[in-house]
Order: sequence, then structure tokens, then C-alpha cells
Amino acid sequence: MIDDSDILDLLQRGPTTSTAVALGLSVSRQAAHARLKALVESGRVVREGVARATRYRLPTAERWERNFPLAGLAEDQVLRQLVAEDAAVARLTGEAEGLVAYVVTELVNNAIDHSSGNQVRVSAEQRGTLLLLEIEDDGVGVFTHVREMLSLPSELAALQELSKGKTTTAPERHTGEGLFFTSKAVNFFCLTSGAQAWIVDNRREDVAVAAVEPKQLGTLASVEIDLVDVRSLAMLFDEYTQDYEFAKTRTVVRLFAIGVRFVSRSEAKRLTHGLDRFREVVLDFRGVEGIGQGFADEIFRVWGRSHPAVSLEPANMNETVAFMVERARRSER
Repeated sequence: MIDDSDILDLLQRGPTTSTAVALGLSVSRQAAHARLKALVESGRVVREGVARATRYRLPTAERWERNFPLAGLAEDQVLRQLVAEDAAVARLTGEAEGLVAYVVTELVNNAIDHSSGNQVRVSAEQRGTLLLLEIEDDGVGVFTHVREMLSLPSELAALQELSKGKTTTAPERHTGEGLFFTSKAVNFFCLTSGAQAWIVDNRREDVAVAAVEPKQLGTLASVEIDLVDVRSLAMLFDEYTQDYEFAKTRTVVRLFAIGVRFVSRSEAKRLTHGLDRFREVVLDFRGVEGIGQGFADEIFRVWGRSHPAVSLEPANMNETVAFMVERARRSER
């Protein structure tokens, strides 16, 4: 029998999942989920998110939230008002202060430059050791915008492009690195637009795509920063930067089709679109059951031969995938 007080004690540390509760209390996930559901129904716990993005937290009373007209707005104006009016943010120093400034200005700037909306909502709330930030605009939606500007076949393809790290629809003003670095810098990141959510959980080194209830307008960026375990921006930039130029990213194939076999050359071409902007590309095949000869050949022989300056590095392959990759690479020689 789970004691509700044990769950509430866990939630004092910040939002968590039913799986984490089950592991923390050494009970089954079903038992943890049942107790969490009862606590939600009683109002003692709040449930947020959908699918793999579901989180449980304690109710809170204090939340800073403001709406800003996008016309003529500057991102530093939002940051200054947040620091001036929210006590939790005002107390931050060092790495935490710098990280919050980076995240807020990057996400607000994206709303200003790309959303074509009328306003942006910004909120901040501290729950235990976690600082939760939300930036939401009422524009066309980030995945729709990228899909239209780059003539991509779907919002899912647009999401895939954004996750690579250098996609921008305004190259004269942006490098396309902001969303990528934001997703890597925080403990938890979720970008929701249309019927898709891009989820990056750096605590578990996990990334996912979830189908969500369609969002009619705009983009919602939800961020969690653990104030006692702040990720260093300098170390992050060092990891992904060579000679002050963004040089590396990881394309995680499993994000977009867990358990699905990749067969066609057209799938390979969609995957490699834009990767010539990088020097090193890590293709993570975790969760991919198998790939076809055409898919492997298109990536590792055709595309690889056409882009000799780019290092293609496959990772987390099962025996089937490894066989097809090696076969394609032998053909390249």
C-alpha cells in the first residue's frame, strides 16, 4: 500500500512522472498511477501534459504571468520586467541567472521574429527546486511556419528539421541554433504546436515526439530548469562548437518512428536534408528495428560520397541495422 505522504514528499522536489514515483517508492507503475490519479481527483496534486510529457506536481499559489504585444517588442524588455517583478528570478545568480536570461530572450525572440502573431504570454513559477518557464504566442505555429517556408511535406518533417539544430527561415538574421541550444541547455523542454510536441528530457537523456490535441494557434514552449543542477552554457557551447562555429548535432532517428522499419530512399533523403551544414552527424538508431537496402545506400553511400566533409557516425544499432549499414559502407569503398 502506497502512503500518499510519500508521494507528496517526492513532489516537494518538483514535478515528476508516474514512472519516477514507482521507481522512487519501489512499487509498480500501475499502483503509482492509481494513487496519483486519486490525488489529482482530490485536488492535492496537479496533472499536466499528455502522453510521455505527463507530469504531476503540487498545487502552487504564486505564478508570474504577463502578456506582451508583439508589435515593437524587444526580448530584453520582457527579461527586465520578469527580473523586476518575480522574486524567484530576481534572486538568481551565476549560471542560473545566465541560463534563464538566455532561454527567455531566445524564445521571446522567436515569437517576435517568426510567429506572425499579436501577443506573447510569458510565465514563471518555482516549484521546489525547479523553475518552470512558459512562452506562448498566438501566431501561425512554429511547425507550420517551417513547413511552409521550407516547402516540407508535413509538420512532423518540420519538427525533424528544427531538431537538427541549424534550420532557420530567416538566414540573414538567425543561425537557427537558438531552439536547439535551448532544448539542450535546460533539464526539460517541450515545444508544442499544431498536433505535435517535441520533447527533450535531458535528465533521462531522452527525446520524443508526441501527438497531442491540436493547438489551433501559436506555439507553446515549456521549460524546466533545476536550480540546484544548472547546466553550464559554456560547457554546452564547447561541446557543440569548433572554432566558434556550430559544428555538430545528433539526428535521433527513433524520435520520429520508434519501432518502424526505414525502407525507402525518399525517407533517407528527408532525413539527410540540410545535414550538409554540419561537420559531424550522429545518427542514433536506438529503437529502430530494421532499415532497408535503399535507405542505407542512400545515406551511407550516395549522400556520404556527395558530402565527404561530413562525418556520418551511426550509433545504437541492433545487428540487423548494423549489417545494412556496413553493407552500404562496403559499397562506398
